[in-house]
Amino acid sequence: MPAFQSKTFRRATTASSSLGERIGAAYRASLPRHPFLLFGLPFVMIIVAGSFALTPAAALRYERYDRKVKQLSQEEAMDLGLRGADGAEGIKRNPRRRILGDDREEYYRLMAKDLDNWEQKRVQRFKGEPDGRI
Repeated sequence: MPAFQSKTFRRATTASSSLGERIGAAYRASLPRHPFLLFGLPFVMIIVAGSFALTPAAALRYERYDRKVKQLSQEEAMDLGLRGADGAEGIKRNPRRRILGDDREEYYRLMAKDLDNWEQKRVQRFKGEPDGRI
């Protein structure tokens, strides 16, 4: 008779060993043989699925914030008297005219300056603010 039996030891399945325990034991036994398939791939899949699941939630968050800011700006405009409820009252501004007119005037005004003759002037500091002098 040999000193050791040739059969491997297997615990007897009893009523106390549940299905979860048997699945866990099988998982732990096969994990060293296939680590990426049993650990890495599920991990990567959870991360990718989570990003797809959270994208609509983030979009909803930013849309709600934009709606709130837009609503406040319209209310502030009405409070300041810039626009009426129908947009007919108050100050009317043409954004295209402002960009084309004022920017060109500013550009030509800056181009007319003599950039070779200038002197450096220190800005007045507030009381108690360090001015950078040693």
